[in-house]
Amino acid sequence: MLVERIFTQGELGQTGNNLDFAIQGSGFFEIQLPDGSLAFTHDGGFKTDSQGRIVTCNGYPAQGGFQPMPTGTSSTVITDGGKATYLTSSGVTTFQVQLARFTNPAVLDAMSNNLFKESIASGTPGLGNPGSNGFGVIRQGYLEFSNVSLATELAHLTHAQRVYEATLQAMQTAEKMTP
Repeated sequence: MLVERIFTQGELGQTGNNLDFAIQGSGFFEIQLPDGSLAFTHDGGFKTDSQGRIVTCNGYPAQGGFQPMPTGTSSTVITDGGKATYLTSSGVTTFQVQLARFTNPAVLDAMSNNLFKESIASGTPGLGNPGSNGFGVIRQGYLEFSNVSLATELAHLTHAQRVYEATLQAMQTAEKMTP
């Protein structure tokens, strides 16, 4: 059975953390797994490891142009277009972050921890700069929340309950009418 995921935009919430990045629009962050293969995620809640690398909460390094943060970095800025700057006492380091995009992201293979791998049906990832050629932009200091609307889902559940009750009542009435 093929399960398709819906990658509609979730609400963005401001965190104030300089290593939290939300993608507003299309795209995924590229992550390197321990076996060297790549995975992809919308989860931009990053931190640094002991080597200064930008990593996921599970310690997997971010790829797509992310550079290790030098010791003594006093400021980290990433623009909507993915231009990143580290300010240290010894100078400024700049680099370009890129996002990955798929022809058919709905059929990416799900892993654990908000990670996905490419599948035959998803196509291979294309890399691009945020804000160009249909790629989303990066919002520093924000995280993307769930794309599920509690109010909408509650309305669907209420509707399903009413349909069930009406069907049950119709079946009970039909049963009474049958000799």
